[in-house]
Amino acid sequence: MYDVLIIGGGPAGLNAAMILGRSRRKVAVFDSGKPRNRWAKNMNGFLTNDGISPKEFIEKGREELAKYEVELIDLKIEAATYTKGEFMLTDAEGKVYRSKKLLLATGLKDHLPQVEGIEELYGKSVHHCPYCDGWESRDKAIAVYGKGRDGIGQALAMKNWSSDVTLYTDGTNELTKKDLDLLKRNEVAYNTEKVTKLIGEDGQLKYVVTNGGKKHEQGAMFFSTGTEQQSDLGKHLGCEFTGSGVIKTHRLQKSNIPGLYVAGDAARDMQMVIVAAAEGAKAGVAINMELQQEERK
Repeated sequence: MYDVLIIGGGPAGLNAAMILGRSRRKVAVFDSGKPRNRWAKNMNGFLTNDGISPKEFIEKGREELAKYEVELIDLKIEAATYTKGEFMLTDAEGKVYRSKKLLLATGLKDHLPQVEGIEELYGKSVHHCPYCDGWESRDKAIAVYGKGRDGIGQALAMKNWSSDVTLYTDGTNELTKKDLDLLKRNEVAYNTEKVTKLIGEDGQLKYVVTNGGKKHEQGAMFFSTGTEQQSDLGKHLGCEFTGSGVIKTHRLQKSNIPGLYVAGDAARDMQMVIVAAAEGAKAGVAINMELQQEERK
């Protein structure tokens, strides 16, 4: 029987594991090895680690956990149940684990635009988060991808980083007169033609190609196409969700299920690595305090 099992070996899960390991708890972390930012060249906006590669960041975190005797298990959890104050997990090889508390730090995955050429550029010059990668794209000709009206907010936001911003709606034309007036006042260009291809070199975006082979010179792209949960374990366990599709949490990362906590992107709209790590630390303290209260005679 473990004190705590953690599903997700990203910044939220690892930071929670550190706090719990330092609290002398028996902890195991399960990681499927598919973090949301695994395509990114650099991880930015994390004090003391600004610009580090996501891979190196995770490796450093795992190394630091060794002295706290935290188990790291590189397997996906296939099933999770909660019965009578106990969690039971089954991994991809059929092994069963039991714990008093459970932390979900499974994160989200992005809906990558279905455009030819994007995979070679994603994480290098095509991004979803301006706070993570806007600085590196500053003063470039920035394309913003969003169908219908989905990209308006992103396009306006990117004016913070460049005066040259173009919204691409990829063959949809749902912009209202009010939208067009807003874009015009803020000097944001727009293109409603179908986006057929992205052309780049060594990971650097060069052109957005639209209907008829028209090439539009662009230096970076940010997209606004939504996300979904990386794992459906929260749903199967009976967690409540917000209207935006993240798991609803209460004070100190608690879910509506007793003993079940959620940290990181899976539970928040502020989706940044440093925020996920902070939530992991907060959840770790809260879980340990709850265990302490239960252990007192």
